[in-house]
Amino acid sequence: MTLLALGINHNTAAVDMREQVAFTPAQLESALAELRSLPAVREAAVLSTCNRTELYCVTEDTRGEQSILDWLGRFHGLPIEELSRCAYHYLDADAARHVMRVAVGLDSMVLGEPQILGQLKDAYQMAREHSGLGGELERLFQHTFAIAKQVRTETGIGENPVSVAYAAVSMASRIFDDFSRSSALLIGAGETIELVARHLREAGVRELIVANRTRERAEALIGQSEGQAITLDEIPAMLGRTDIVISSTASPLPILGKGMVERALKKRRHRPVFMVDIAVPRDIEPEVGELGDVFLYTVDDLHEVIEENRRHRQLAADQAESLIEHGVGSWQHERRVRGAGDLIRRYREQGEAVRAEAEAQALAQLARGEDPEKVVSRLTRQLANKLMHGPTLGVREASGADRHDIIAAAEMLLLDSSTPSQSRDS
Repeated sequence: MTLLALGINHNTAAVDMREQVAFTPAQLESALAELRSLPAVREAAVLSTCNRTELYCVTEDTRGEQSILDWLGRFHGLPIEELSRCAYHYLDADAARHVMRVAVGLDSMVLGEPQILGQLKDAYQMAREHSGLGGELERLFQHTFAIAKQVRTETGIGENPVSVAYAAVSMASRIFDDFSRSSALLIGAGETIELVARHLREAGVRELIVANRTRERAEALIGQSEGQAITLDEIPAMLGRTDIVISSTASPLPILGKGMVERALKKRRHRPVFMVDIAVPRDIEPEVGELGDVFLYTVDDLHEVIEENRRHRQLAADQAESLIEHGVGSWQHERRVRGAGDLIRRYREQGEAVRAEAEAQALAQLARGEDPEKVVSRLTRQLANKLMHGPTLGVREASGADRHDIIAAAEMLLLDSSTPSQSRDS
């Protein structure tokens, strides 16, 4: 079996490609079922966020990679050549290392950001609930979560939490130096928007408006703090009084169009508006950025703020890398031990089958009245021949192929361990 991690992320693909490859929440169950049904795939899990789409699979062999990539292209209607240019893959230990680096935020746009671990746990839970997991992925995820906990506990990578949400608010502060005179409209009510709201409150924003498909969810996000909850239909009426717009929803279509924003700018008498579109697919039409009084940014535009955070976290990241290497080593060791256990089990089952067959023949011969001494002699000779036949043939073939490593291993396994021990009473 081969462990495979395959996908695209913010390092290999621009936002327009990432949004084409992203799975919506409504697609995840069917996508997982299709992926799991591929002939080469034994186990599967799907991780899809604004910055990455990754497939974690256990395959029959390394050739399963191409069939999985072909399926990903078919599912999203993308030319396989275009997808191949920005896709990456890792196998076995490299795949395990990659999953662990993702879990602790070392592969994130914002180094050490904590959200990805929760998203990975959601992907694990989804796969578990829909029969995507077997023993291999189950053990990998559990091992990964343990390493992530260790990294968060033993390094400073989780101190002063930063995220895309934090970076967005930091960038807004460069345009609006006094949040106490600014109003903010947040579109969506997921974890990212919740973080944005928290950072804006800490920065002292004057007015906070949360828009969501359901007013109840927006009200739950605002909680006991001051703010206003509205539905998506009420956005046009509110947009004219908003200085900051940050959007992160799972909508497959844009929520803010150029015309809507143009009308809002007229009401504002062309006072500038700062917008960040964190969503993939995008919530704000790219053409909005063409308007003269709008500063529109996507997640790809947050690199400067993110790089500053990255420098502060590099020491903790180096410590995390060391813990991950240790984690990969222990995962490999456990995997090898399990592999040896399977081999031992099969070998014992084979030996038991030979023994049972010989016993049945001997009992039948005794039942026919044959000489017990001859039956026992025949039984032991047959057992010895059958048990030695396979290893003897293998040693001869190895010798003919000049495989000295196999000959040395055979000598250690077949001779050193098989020498009859002397009786304690001798």
